[in-house]
Amino acid sequence: MLEMSGLLSARDGAPVAIERADATSEIVLICEHASRHVPETLGDMGLDADALVSHIAWDPGALAVSQLLSSALDATLIHQRFTRLAYDCNRPPEAADAIPEISEIYQIPANRGLDPAARAERAKALYEPFHAAIDDLLSARRHAGRMPVIVTIHSFTPVYRGVRRDVEIGILHDTDTRLADCMLARPAGGYDVRRNEPYAPVDGVTHTLCRHGLKRGILNVMVEIRNDLIADPAGQVQAAGYIAGLLEACLGEAA
Repeated sequence: MLEMSGLLSARDGAPVAIERADATSEIVLICEHASRHVPETLGDMGLDADALVSHIAWDPGALAVSQLLSSALDATLIHQRFTRLAYDCNRPPEAADAIPEISEIYQIPANRGLDPAARAERAKALYEPFHAAIDDLLSARRHAGRMPVIVTIHSFTPVYRGVRRDVEIGILHDTDTRLADCMLARPAGGYDVRRNEPYAPVDGVTHTLCRHGLKRGILNVMVEIRNDLIADPAGQVQAAGYIAGLLEACLGEAA
């Protein structure tokens, strides 16, 4: 039986979901910002409905693309079940923006002035089980003689702080560039594809890659897709098809 934390109620369910646990691909897909669901104990976090469905709460389209990739590649998918406003699972507990008090123009009242104990409770409820699930899966794969590959899937807003972003797909990496280099060397499929845009390691976005990929010396990459391109099923299918093709072509080459 799932042990509920002080943050999550029994009705909330588990903080992390795993799909295709026994998949055959070495790729492990991770979607840290899959959901905009708010834990029951946090109510509406002091935000209106528009804020809670906007990109500050989640990565729109990212889970749909991840699930399409999981199906196309027969790859295991691990995703977070709660909004990143409660806890951003792509940030370590010591990071100030793991539990943001402000996101773009929005004040987050439920996150304001949390003491260390309250911050620790959020991490215990959401961050720790999410990353424990990834650790367990990767360790089991290595124990079975399999070499996993980490691919994290995100989306980003077309306009940020009033500035239009022309990049459409970002291929992000930290110090291990092997998989990203191969993906960036292949045809762009009609997309504007760029390295480490619209974010880069200096923005703190490679935490999952560092914690699980660099630590183990396994191939890893982060894919960012502009969310207007995956706002409907047709766009999601197109983007997933392009990314799947890149991954299939590069797995052997980048090893």
